[in-house]
Amino acid sequence: QVQLVESGGGLVQPGGSLRLSCAASRSIFSSYTMGWYRQAPGKQRELVALITIGGSTNYADSVKDRVTISRDNAKNTVYLQMNNLKPEDTAVYYCNARNSWGTNYWGQGTQVTVSS
Repeated sequence: QVQLVESGGGLVQPGGSLRLSCAASRSIFSSYTMGWYRQAPGKQRELVALITIGGSTNYADSVKDRVTISRDNAKNTVYLQMNNLKPEDTAVYYCNARNSWGTNYWGQGTQVTVSS
């Protein structure tokens, strides 16, 4: 089992920045692709960004150039740096860990609200 704990969400004004963190309960980055997803009210959960075992990254078009995913192997933590936030970025953000056998773990989510 793997526990994922997100933190760093909150209320921010449009144009502001936030850094989300996802701490894993054990070292998993050598066998799990890590991702950040978000779900806005009334909408389906969608991929925001992911980082593969090899360190390759992928971003949704809606956040490309504003978001950076990274990881700290020593801290078992994945980060999502979000800049120039927009009201449409408002959502609950979830951390995900997925391996090649289809095992999925999710965090409890952290709320991000972008509003003036």
